[in-house]
Amino acid sequence: MTLQWLLDGVIAGGILALGATGVTLTYSNLRFANFAHGEFISWGAYLALSLAALAGSMLGAGAVVEPFSFGARLLLAAGLAAALTGVLALVLDALVFRRLRARGAAVTAVMASFGVSMALRALLEVLYTSRPQYYSNELQIAVPLGAGMRATPDQLAVLGLATVAGIGIALLLSHTVTGRQMRAVAENPLLAAVVGIDVARVVRVTWLLGAALAAVSGVALGVLVQVRPAMGAELLLPLFAAAIVGGIGSVPGAFAGAFVVGIAEAATVRYAGAEWRAAVSFVLLVAVLLVRPAGLFGRQP
Repeated sequence: MTLQWLLDGVIAGGILALGATGVTLTYSNLRFANFAHGEFISWGAYLALSLAALAGSMLGAGAVVEPFSFGARLLLAAGLAAALTGVLALVLDALVFRRLRARGAAVTAVMASFGVSMALRALLEVLYTSRPQYYSNELQIAVPLGAGMRATPDQLAVLGLATVAGIGIALLLSHTVTGRQMRAVAENPLLAAVVGIDVARVVRVTWLLGAALAAVSGVALGVLVQVRPAMGAELLLPLFAAAIVGGIGSVPGAFAGAFVVGIAEAATVRYAGAEWRAAVSFVLLVAVLLVRPAGLFGRQP
C-alpha cells in the first residue's frame, strides 16, 4: 500500500503553514480577518519572479544548485520579494486599515480587505497577464523514500523551509523582546500600551512578518507548481481553515492546522476524488467551530 498521498499532504501542509502563520499573527494582533492576505502570496511570487529575471539579465543566467531546479539567484530574489511584500502590507495599512482600526470599524476593515484583494489581483493581471509562469524549466526526478513514497528535491526543500521557518517564528515569539511584545499585544493591546509597549511598532512588525511569510509561501508554491495571479486567492480558505483548526493566535497551532488541512485534502483526493478537494477546508472549518471553537492549540473561553 502506497503512502504517497500522505507525503503529498505533508508537503502541501508545509506551504499552507507559512501562509497560515501570517493569518494567525495578523488576526491575533490586528483583530480582523485580512482577506487580502492571499494576494500577498501572489505578489510575493511575482516579485520574486521579476527580481530573479532582473538578476539574470544583470548577472547572467546563473546555474542551478543540484539537485534543485533553482539556484542562489532565486533565493536572493525570494528574500527581497519577502521584504517588498512586507512594505506593500505596510503601505496598505497606512492607506486603508489603520484608519479603520482607529475608528474601531473591524467589520468595515474585513469588507475593505475584500476590495483590496480584488484590486491587487487585478493589478497583477494587468502587469503580468493571467498566463501561468514558471521559475525554472529544469526537469525534476522524484526519488524513492520508502513505503511507496517519492518526492522531488524541490518538494523536500520546501518541507525543510517550512520546518525551519516554524522553528524560527516560535523562537522569535518566545525568546526575543519583540516576540514577547507581540504576544502581549495579542492578549490585550490597551494593557500593553499602559506598560510602555509601542503598540504601533508591534503592528508594523506584524504586517511585515505576516506578509513576508506569505511571500515565501508564494515562492514555494511557484517552485513546485506555477505562478498565477489567482494562486493566493485559491489558498485563502485553506489558510483560514488551518489557522482556525490550529487555534487563532497560536503559531504551533497554525502549523499543526496546516498539516491537518493538507493531509485531509490529499486523503480526499486519494480516496474520494479531486472534485471533493475544495470542500475539505470548509468541512474542517465548520467542524472545528462546532466542536472546539478555540482550535487544537487555542485556549477555551
